[in-house]
Amino acid sequence: MSENHPHVLILPYPAQGHMLPLLDFTHQLVNNGVAITILVTPKNLPILDHLLSRNPSIKTLVLPFPSHPSIPAGVENVKDLPASGFRSMMYNLGKLRDPILEWFRNHPSPPSTIISDMLLGFTHEIATQLGIRRYVFSPSGALFLSVVYSLWREMPKRKNPNDENEYFHFPNIPNSPKFPFWQLSPIYRSHVEGDPSSEFIRECYLANIASDGIVFNTFMELENVYLDHLMKDLGHNRVWSVGPVLPPGEDDVSGQSNRGCSSSVLTSEILAWLDKCEDHSVVYVCFGSQAVLTNKQMEELAIALDKSGVKFILSAKRALKGHASNDYGVIPSWFEEKVAGRGLVVRDWSPQVLILKHQAIGAFLTHCGWNSTLESLIACVPMLTWPMGADQFANANLLVDEHEVAIRACEGAQTVPNSDELAKLLAEAVQGNNVEERRLRASELRKVAINGIKEGGNSFKDLAAFVKHLREEATKIEV
Repeated sequence: MSENHPHVLILPYPAQGHMLPLLDFTHQLVNNGVAITILVTPKNLPILDHLLSRNPSIKTLVLPFPSHPSIPAGVENVKDLPASGFRSMMYNLGKLRDPILEWFRNHPSPPSTIISDMLLGFTHEIATQLGIRRYVFSPSGALFLSVVYSLWREMPKRKNPNDENEYFHFPNIPNSPKFPFWQLSPIYRSHVEGDPSSEFIRECYLANIASDGIVFNTFMELENVYLDHLMKDLGHNRVWSVGPVLPPGEDDVSGQSNRGCSSSVLTSEILAWLDKCEDHSVVYVCFGSQAVLTNKQMEELAIALDKSGVKFILSAKRALKGHASNDYGVIPSWFEEKVAGRGLVVRDWSPQVLILKHQAIGAFLTHCGWNSTLESLIACVPMLTWPMGADQFANANLLVDEHEVAIRACEGAQTVPNSDELAKLLAEAVQGNNVEERRLRASELRKVAINGIKEGGNSFKDLAAFVKHLREEATKIEV
């Protein structure tokens, strides 16, 4: 591939929250003259439709999905699995190593670079074997990755193996974060020394640390101290923050309305409903593409929404394969009729970016996934936090303690909230005394985020620097 057009193989991890930001970043690479091949398995190919229709130059590499005893036949994306499916998926995708190597060796003009999700660390070994570069794409923030890298490198253990509340301290990371054991990365918590699957996953994380660099969907003003820390920790400055990575054509309702998913309510109906509401009067409630509430959690949330008196949109996933369907995702039978007119219930998926941008939205009760966090900040919407797993506890701390754009509502994937307390928080989120202060702080973050991706901004410059680096490295590699 010529110096001006380096060829990159993109490997997304098959989860909505991981795929979409990497695909949006891929769009930016194409706009900067990078030749792209994207690797997916057959059932994930439709998620590329929007990107491919805008960028017909992108090539696809579709490899068969390997079978795994813990993954039901026909499932190729963790959005169709409970949270525990992440480990099985990570291990299983490692079986693509040989088919990928074979593809490279038979390709007349193979890529000089691999950019893969942080959960696909096995690709570092492929790059090493081929003598090419591999960069990590992190759909999570720099604070979380600082903690994760520390965990997998140091492998700290509990003093009492049964104490879920034992605190783990990270004094070498700025602001000395600490978390009780139950809030640490579930992939780390489930590590079993000597178990092949566990050891493979640890090797993946160590390979990420050893990679040629890392690209973050974050921005300098949000996580400056953690980005600096990672450069020192990794011993090099190949750390690029290019966020917030926005979807191409984000003002195009038709383009934003599917994103590879389907909804029980049309986007146009949701926006028409919001148009009838006063500015900043609606609470949007959504827990991301992965979390499904237990019936008890759903019941208390429904009671809280009813008692609060606020207008709301509730986006709620149904039970997935692997969930006991009788125990998860059921909305109380009385609820929708009782709140008719004041509340709108959307099943499975909602056009979140468009909802958050609407002037009627006043607050967002969120699981604090990184994409939701960035989308809320870009829309200037203060948050109520209910982190449940993965990077979400670190993200909640960043929002509540460091930037003061959110207040804590609940914590934990199994925690059942107190409906009276939650009702009070929901009401205060749109009518309380400190709402304007939080909105002002969110507005300041929004301004620096938007300026950062414009010409001359920090994220704009980091994207340009990364593309320049790709071009320079491509000229050094003979493939």
